[in-house]
Amino acid sequence: MPNNLNILFAASEVVPFAKTGGLADVAGALPVALEELGHKVKVVMPYYQMVKKSRKSIKDTEKSVLIEINDRIVEGKIYQSKIGKNVTVYLIENEAYYNRQELYRTTEGDYPDNAERYIFFSKAVLEVAKIFKFQPDIVHCNDWQTGLVPVLLKVKEQKNPFFENTASVFTIHNLAYQGLFWHLDMPLTNLPWSIFNQEGIEYYGNINLMKAGIVFSDVVNTVSKKYSKEIQTEEFGCGLEGVLQNRQNDLYGIVNGVDYSQWNPESDKLIKSNFSSSDLNGKKVCREDLLQEFGLKNKPSAPIIGIISRLADQKGFDLLAEQINAILQFDLFLVLLGTGEEKYHVLFKEIAKKYSKKVGIKLTFDNTVAHKIEAGSDIFLMPSQYEPCGLNQMYSLKYGTIPVVRATGGLDDTITNYNPKTGKGNGFKFKPYTGKALLSKIEEAVTVYKSKKDWKKLLVNAFECDFSWNASAREYSKLYLKALEKKSNQPLLVMV
Repeated sequence: MPNNLNILFAASEVVPFAKTGGLADVAGALPVALEELGHKVKVVMPYYQMVKKSRKSIKDTEKSVLIEINDRIVEGKIYQSKIGKNVTVYLIENEAYYNRQELYRTTEGDYPDNAERYIFFSKAVLEVAKIFKFQPDIVHCNDWQTGLVPVLLKVKEQKNPFFENTASVFTIHNLAYQGLFWHLDMPLTNLPWSIFNQEGIEYYGNINLMKAGIVFSDVVNTVSKKYSKEIQTEEFGCGLEGVLQNRQNDLYGIVNGVDYSQWNPESDKLIKSNFSSSDLNGKKVCREDLLQEFGLKNKPSAPIIGIISRLADQKGFDLLAEQINAILQFDLFLVLLGTGEEKYHVLFKEIAKKYSKKVGIKLTFDNTVAHKIEAGSDIFLMPSQYEPCGLNQMYSLKYGTIPVVRATGGLDDTITNYNPKTGKGNGFKFKPYTGKALLSKIEEAVTVYKSKKDWKKLLVNAFECDFSWNASAREYSKLYLKALEKKSNQPLLVMV
């Protein structure tokens, strides 16, 4: 196993600085795990308004990047912080691009200059490496916001001795978001029009930055093995299934890890009482605290189903909406935390009124409440239409909260259906994307909950699961070697 690779990790969001989704969790945890394996890792991200408000320890390096954007030179100041013990995080400041309330969009839609914002960022990533003389073996890019980086390496920097032996890895966290922009943004890249074609970054007359990353990187991976197969199909390929099929020999799946320093009931500072697999008394305290948080009265015989999610069809809320009244006929509690589509806000406000003694709803995001739901719930529901990896099902297992999931993506990779006859399995899983299948699986989970013997065995199985980042980091180390091997066997591009 290599122990001395230089890895430049580029991401548009990184915990604990800025977050909208699972990408930030990965970008905050994987570099630390890689460093612990012996690699040297530097992270680059934009310096957003929310980062400035976070009061993290950030200092000015007194250095800047000067980036060519079409016929202009745009400056970005470089700030510095760290994650873990030794991982440096470089933050690129440009007030015009990043001093905004949200990262990518407002309630009205995407920022109209997103192409320019992340073309600038992609160019800045490589300039940061040069400025700090950090010669990377690997540039690890994540999602469309960094999709131009592999293109820059292959086209603009291919004869630069500094990047002569640098390979690129491109990770797809969610294929549905592709960075699609009109062709007139092409001059912002300062790259030749010859790459704007069907084999390059063009997609039905537009620029597609997700496609750019897939086509030009040395290897591609997704955040679960199942998802790497699913996205090569028409159902899940989001229009890029053909592109991904062409790269199937260089396409891998690695399940995300869990940051157990943040998600562990034995040390979690955000929950009412700590507990472990050998002493579950604290979980009972957390259950009572959770019900109190949502204004519900305890009934020990009724399991609590927890949901923490973006309220959207992709997350299975169309199925949940269809079956919610039937689900609430069972002897159970339901608590939900999240925001999303207005139609679901309206629905769950009505449900909370109709079932005020059984349902608690918080249409917001609150990290403390999220930890309380993981610790205090008995069952965690994730009926997603598709789920590249999913993290909450893995958090739930650590807290002895049994997942009910749909068999897709990372949910399928990490959850095995419990069988009372064999005593094997760590949760409940349904395959057909139907309300009937969801209702049946919830009924099965509630039935098993009523059997103390079966539930105890299921809890043992859940607590035994280990999804620490160390295992995932070792898989990425192997992937980096594949990327370096691929790079060494490739001829230079001939640009027309």
